Amino acid sequence: MATYVYETIPAKKGQKVRRFEVEQKMSDEALTHDPQTGLPCRRIIVGGSGWVTHGTSILSMNVKSRR
Repeated sequence: MATYVYETIPAKKGQKVRRFEVEQKMSDEALTHDPQTGLPCRRIIVGGSGWVTHGTSILSMNVKSRR
């Protein structure tokens, strides 16, 4: 299951935005309302983290050593 970040859409200028996380299946529809407050919300795209597994690795490079 993936964890998605949502934030509420303020109804009035100056109203605080609430950010929250929800675990959902990738096939689930995005939430339209905050389950805690009932306010409208939108899904936020955030940067991920992880390992890069493509390209040449330092271990597979044919480098001649200096002796």
